[in-house]
Amino acid sequence: MSEEMNVNELPEIQEGTVVKVKVETVEDNRVIVSIPNAKYDGIIPISELSSLHVEKASDAVSVGDEFEAVVTKVEDPATDADKKTGNYVLSKRKVDAEHAWEKLEKQFEAGEILEAEVKDVVKGGLVVDLGVRGFVPASLVEDHFVESFEDYKGKMISFKIVEMDREKNRLILSHRAVVQEQKEEQKGEIIQNLQAGDVVDGVVQRLATFGAFVDLGGVDGLVHISQLSHEHIENVEDVLEEGQKVKVKILAVDPDEGRISLSIKDTLPGPWENIQEKVQQDAILDGVVRRLVTFGAFVEILPGIEGLVHISQISHKHINTPHEALKEGQDVQVKVLEVNENEKRIALSIKALLEDDTVVEEVVEYELPEQETGFSFGDLLGDKLKDFNKKD
Repeated sequence: MSEEMNVNELPEIQEGTVVKVKVETVEDNRVIVSIPNAKYDGIIPISELSSLHVEKASDAVSVGDEFEAVVTKVEDPATDADKKTGNYVLSKRKVDAEHAWEKLEKQFEAGEILEAEVKDVVKGGLVVDLGVRGFVPASLVEDHFVESFEDYKGKMISFKIVEMDREKNRLILSHRAVVQEQKEEQKGEIIQNLQAGDVVDGVVQRLATFGAFVDLGGVDGLVHISQLSHEHIENVEDVLEEGQKVKVKILAVDPDEGRISLSIKDTLPGPWENIQEKVQQDAILDGVVRRLVTFGAFVEILPGIEGLVHISQISHKHINTPHEALKEGQDVQVKVLEVNENEKRIALSIKALLEDDTVVEEVVEYELPEQETGFSFGDLLGDKLKDFNKKD
C-alpha cells in the first residue's frame, strides 16, 4: 500500500516533457528505457532513435547509454482500458534535432568547419549525422571529379554548411568548400616564399592553347606558349603533356592576384651558346625570312637563331625597302658575313650569292671634224692646181 502511494505521489509526466533516460533493453525495433522518478518505463521506437535510417536499434544505442528524450505519448492503464501496463513513448531524435539546429545555426553564422562521419553513400551524394540529417551533394564533395564515393563511407570528413532550413529540415553541406579554403591558405603561403628568378620543379597540370599551367606544389603558375622553347611553337601539345615533370623559372609573382608567370625556355641551354661552332663566317646556309624592317630582313638560320641581312646586302640593284625583294616566310640562301656571340648578332648577305647582272654603260668620246662635207682634200684643191700648171 505504501508502494502504491509512493507511485501515486510521483510527478506527472505529460506529452512534450523532456526527460533524462537510461537504456535498459535493446530490441530489434525498439529500446526500453528507465526514467528517474517516473511511474512507468519508456519505449523509444527505432524510427525515433536517429535522424538517419537505422536497420537495428543496436546500430544507434547500447545498454547503459544515457540521454534526453521527449515524451510523445503517455500510455496509462488508468485512462486506457486496452493497456494492462503503463508506458511512455519517447523520441530521442526530436531532442537531438532541437539541440542540433540551435548549435548548427550558430556554427553557420560563424562559418565554422564541422567534422562528421559519413554514415551513408546515396545516389547523388553523401549522408552525415550532425544531430539532424546532413546531405553533401556529389558536386560539393571534392574540387575534382570523383567516379565512386563508396570509399567515403565511415570516414571522418570536414564540412562547411552552405544551406540550412530548419522548418524544412534541410541541411546542405560542402567538403569542397573546405578543400578550396585550405588550398587558398596553402597557396598564399607558397606564393609568399616564391621569388622572381627562382628555378623550381613542377608538374604540368593543364594544357591550353595559349600555354600550360604548372603545379608548383599547391599553387599553379602559367607558362605562356612563348616561354616554352627557344624555338617557335605552334601547338603546346607538341612539346608538353599533362603530368609531365618540368623545371621552370619564376618570371614574376603577383600575390594580390595570385598569379605566377613561369618560363621553361629560360631553364634550357640558349641557342646562342657556342654559336660560333654552329655558324661560321663565310658559311652558306638555308634560312627563312621571319621579319622585314626598314633597314633589312631578319632571317632564321637555326631554331631560335636569326641573323640580319642589311638592306644593302639584299640585292645588287638599289631598293628602297626590303619588301621590294623579299617577303616574310620566304626561303632564302644566305652567306655569313660576321658572327658575334657576345652581342648575339649575326650579319648575313643574300647579295653575295647572287650574280651581278647590273649593266654599266660606258660613254666613249670621239673627236670629230668641225664640219663633214663628203669631199676629200685633193678634190677641194684640184682646179687650183690645174690653173697653176697652165701658167708654167
